[in-house]
Amino acid sequence: MLQQMRSAAKWVWLFIAAAFVGVFLFAQTSGLIGRAPLTPTTPVAKVNGREILYTDWQNRVRQATENQQRSGRSLTQDEVRQVENDTFDEMVMEVLLEQEYRRRGISVSNEEMREFARYAPPPFLFNAPDLQTEGRFDPEKYQRLLASPQARQGGLLIALENYYRTEIPKEKLFEQITDGVNVTDADLWRSWQDEHDTAQVNFVVWRPVVDTAAIRAVSDGDARTYFDAHRKAFDRPGHAWFSVVRIPRNVTAADTAATRERIMKLRAEIAGGAKFEDVARRESADTISGANGGDLGKSARGRFVPDFENAAYKLRPGELSAPVLTPFGFHLIRVDSKKGDTLSVRHILLRVQQSDSAATATDRQADSLATLAAASEDRTKLDSAARTLHLTVMRGEAIENRPASLMNGTIVPSVSAWAFGGAHAGETSELFDDENGYWLARLDSLVQGGGADFDRSQRDVKAVVARERALDKLMPTAQQVAQNAATQGLDVAARAAGLTPTRTEPFTRVSFVPGLGQFSETVGASYGLPVGAVSAPIRQSNGIFVLVVDRRVSSNRAEYEKQRDALHRQRLQQLKQQRLQLFLDDLKRTAKIDDRRKDINATVRRTEVS
Repeated sequence: MLQQMRSAAKWVWLFIAAAFVGVFLFAQTSGLIGRAPLTPTTPVAKVNGREILYTDWQNRVRQATENQQRSGRSLTQDEVRQVENDTFDEMVMEVLLEQEYRRRGISVSNEEMREFARYAPPPFLFNAPDLQTEGRFDPEKYQRLLASPQARQGGLLIALENYYRTEIPKEKLFEQITDGVNVTDADLWRSWQDEHDTAQVNFVVWRPVVDTAAIRAVSDGDARTYFDAHRKAFDRPGHAWFSVVRIPRNVTAADTAATRERIMKLRAEIAGGAKFEDVARRESADTISGANGGDLGKSARGRFVPDFENAAYKLRPGELSAPVLTPFGFHLIRVDSKKGDTLSVRHILLRVQQSDSAATATDRQADSLATLAAASEDRTKLDSAARTLHLTVMRGEAIENRPASLMNGTIVPSVSAWAFGGAHAGETSELFDDENGYWLARLDSLVQGGGADFDRSQRDVKAVVARERALDKLMPTAQQVAQNAATQGLDVAARAAGLTPTRTEPFTRVSFVPGLGQFSETVGASYGLPVGAVSAPIRQSNGIFVLVVDRRVSSNRAEYEKQRDALHRQRLQQLKQQRLQLFLDDLKRTAKIDDRRKDINATVRRTEVS
């Protein structure tokens, strides 16, 4: 066990050294050192006056990216952008929490760290296989590890100290924030009712019809008045439209057959006495599970894709499956244990890929495409290259911080991150690739996100005003039907108005109800009206509703009493989490955060171009 721990510590320190060298090389090669306006002390953000350095942020991004790339697949630019955003948010929150610790006088003593280290091991050790006995964390093994010379020599004690210097103040703060959170029996019973009371309603709805003529009928003055009163509702993320060509990595039936033949040889090797775990480490394309001998852990139904899951549940413990084909490739599956619906599963994955000759042909075509049009300022180059290589130019759109997609819904990797990373209209991207092929895009138009601007939002504003006017026109008809329904019944009144009522299935207060929505005024009214009573017209943005409650069934109090203690613990934890989230959201909302990422990225991009 200690030998493995020493080995792990060695890799920890090698990783730290590599990260340090990586930062130095990045600074040297990216222009951050000795090239204005970016320097090693350039802040990527200021949080209440406290700077977060660009180099520190990039170092953290690099580490997070490397951790995600251990699956053996390079990340797309969209995925890297998500890592960048998540890392930035984490670093901002770390600064805000440190400032809050100082404001509240929260600190951590050496004795507290020692106590936590002894009796509250961090998750990365609590779940370490070498510290388990019969599948459970073994405190004695942990204590022996802490007392060993290797713990100090391998850097484990330093790692624990750094961990607890961050976690103990956070725990103290969170205890202060959640102090006093309580759940009364009345609150718990109401929560149970929300999830178990059911209602069934009959309703009619008038939907607003907003066409081009209705939008044009809204004057600029009326739109401006509405915009000024509802400005926040029109804040939008950035939006881009692009053209793109694709060179796919087409897989043939021969490629599938070759992969199946290869995995059959692996199966024969295991059946002949080779250890499944060793073959998984050597061959599996799922490098994360492969490093652990193919171990996917314990899981219940619903975790895996259907073909994999169906095959796994047919196996007896220790039995080796035939090759199983899923969208990920061919799998060999072995079930280590089975208890009820819970399986402990291992697998070996081989992806179905192009043959070497086909892959070479695809790569050569991609090289030609890049030579003809990649990274060009001439917007005609993409169309010309597409004609030369007999490729189809497709259209798509992207919303900032979301993957781009074609009009048919196909995801296009990396284009969104590129478009919002400083590209301008008419520019063609570099060549992007993923496991399915190559992409080259041209940015046709770009609308930057941020605070609402009337000129940019004018059409959206007019559409909303037109919808409100359409609802105004529908209201008198809805009021008349509601009045008639009170005396004639909803079915009769609706048919007289040329409408067909819709009857829902039973639903709870927290359900999504087809036609009514979730947490909507109509759902609320379904529990506020007496059974059989007809509602007044209920106006929502998507229509005007008149409904009658056909049936309502109250919760079973006896069943609630059986589960009350467990429900109390669960609800208390939920309320604490909600309190914490509200606190953290408010901490960020009230902070003065100067985010300079876009400006810095634009500067780096201009430097690269020049």
